[in-house]
Amino acid sequence: MRYLIGIVTLVAFFALAQAVHIQKLKREAVTTQLIIGTLSAGIESRDRVIVRLQSETDEREQQGRQLRESLGAAGQQARDREYEIQRLLNEDQELRDWSATALPVDVIRLQQRPAFATPGDYLRWLSSRQQLPNPGQSAKD
Repeated sequence: MRYLIGIVTLVAFFALAQAVHIQKLKREAVTTQLIIGTLSAGIESRDRVIVRLQSETDEREQQGRQLRESLGAAGQQARDREYEIQRLLNEDQELRDWSATALPVDVIRLQQRPAFATPGDYLRWLSSRQQLPNPGQSAKD
């Protein structure tokens, strides 16, 4: 009989230990599910960011292509304009003489400016400049 009571006690102790262990595993499973949910949300967020960045990259590449095409077209227009000017100069002596004359002093002054290190330097230079004379007045007056 003592053996039977010892065996029953041992089985009850083992059953209790298993129940405690099962509860611990259930808590760990719940915690693991929460961690998996958090990680899944993080992965989904990361994937959305990757898709958005890829879309922005594609858009910027398209804009870059358009800018390069525009630059090429503008360069071609500038070359065409230069060829046309050269053709006109070669055809017309009066135009050649006019283009060889010096610019007026006021126009030369408009085209002259120092190098600027910052935008503020440029603004200070602009505000300190002398006014251009009224039309019909000489710059030397």
